[in-house]
Amino acid sequence: MNRLYESFNKLLKETDTGFIRYKYDEIKWESRMLGLVGPRGVGKTTMFLQYIKKNLTTKDTLYVSADNMYFVTHTLIDLADKFSKQGGKHLFIDEIHKYPNWSRELKQMYDTYTDMQIFFTGSSILDIYKGMADLSRRTPIYEMQGLSFREYLRLFHNISVPVYVLEEILEQKVKIPGVSHPLSMFADYLRKGYYPFSRDADFDVELEQVINQTMEIDIPQYANMNVSTGRKLKQLLMVIAKSVPFKPIMQKLADLTGVSRNYISDYLLYIERSGMITQLRDETGGIRSLGKVEKIYLDNTNLIYALGKVESNVGNIRETFFYNQMRVKQEITSSRLADFQIGERTFEVGGKGKGQKQISEEKEDFIIKDDIESGYANVIPLWYFGLNY
Repeated sequence: MNRLYESFNKLLKETDTGFIRYKYDEIKWESRMLGLVGPRGVGKTTMFLQYIKKNLTTKDTLYVSADNMYFVTHTLIDLADKFSKQGGKHLFIDEIHKYPNWSRELKQMYDTYTDMQIFFTGSSILDIYKGMADLSRRTPIYEMQGLSFREYLRLFHNISVPVYVLEEILEQKVKIPGVSHPLSMFADYLRKGYYPFSRDADFDVELEQVINQTMEIDIPQYANMNVSTGRKLKQLLMVIAKSVPFKPIMQKLADLTGVSRNYISDYLLYIERSGMITQLRDETGGIRSLGKVEKIYLDNTNLIYALGKVESNVGNIRETFFYNQMRVKQEITSSRLADFQIGERTFEVGGKGKGQKQISEEKEDFIIKDDIESGYANVIPLWYFGLNY
């Protein structure tokens, strides 16, 4: 236990509270138990440590990682029991999916230690939702995405911009204080601004490690796959990375990757739930809907540059950005006449030369253009949509 506290205190001292992610204010921190999930590298651990630093004391608080060597010879129940007897009230467990049978033990902890808050994070969203059956309705689960363009401006350039809701964006009320020409910063964000660790000198190497960990360890462990199948998953990801964007033809995917056609849909769902891709469906209902998948995108534009490199398609990058940013606050689906639909509104995404003919039949249609600083009428700059959260 002493080593757990030493590690916790060291991390807490190194935690900066100057920049707080968008999800912080959405979480009901008074809950007895809650989970925070999201792709690797989006800042879940940092958010927990920030909350501790701002609101709690180390006297009755402990943060641990579920892959700590402590758990080779001890259980989560052991930890909770010792922590409770020492007066512990707030237990934070990071990377919970790395601990076998985690959900059953959390349920027992919840029922036994009624005066203790238990919060956990997980990068393997697949495992978290699989374990939710044991936790039933006890536990709210919050999903966190990577940095918006607005958050990037604050973290990378110390530029504070308010959140603009969709209606304000469409009414062209967007402004970045003190910035007349945002396109160079926007271009940088598309390449390396989605992950908080993008500021690291070794960002490219670290992002590659995130991809490899997710594709070769997280998903195979969850689905009981062998190593060769994990490599085929990564090959599937590479096919999507170089698409324009990718319209799924299952047999073609099977032929390109050597994976049985019968498994392709399941594999795509695994990759989606791990935060590597998103699938655009033709009806609302979220990721578990029965809507037909119309297009497949990489989760964010940083992944496109990391995997596609010189072959990255600009049209794919534009659509990926729009979908990635808008899905956080809106239900977004495919459109019969345009690229996307949000409610009754349709959105066609393209470069500054994009015309209006394609969606002229719709009453509330918008042209989203890259490479323009300001808009007019129903023509909206693409970068505006990065200020939505």
